[in-house]
Amino acid sequence: MSTPSTTAPHDVDLAHARWRKSSYSGGANDCVEVAELGGHAAVRDSKDISRGTLLFSKAVMRALVGGIASGAIGPLRG
Repeated sequence: MSTPSTTAPHDVDLAHARWRKSSYSGGANDCVEVAELGGHAAVRDSKDISRGTLLFSKAVMRALVGGIASGAIGPLRG
């Protein structure tokens, strides 16, 4: 079994990205937004989009969401 690539190109154009917000955000602008970009997914903080964007391959994004949904990835504890 191969490990999904964790690298993403730095030259991805986000100018025309179509950002989606979770339906669970309740319109309070307090969640993340996701945009599909070909073979990648971009994620940003909806409260402060100036903080930048995280880019993941779609395989890594699926693994992340699957891990959260299954409980394998949980809240950080300080």
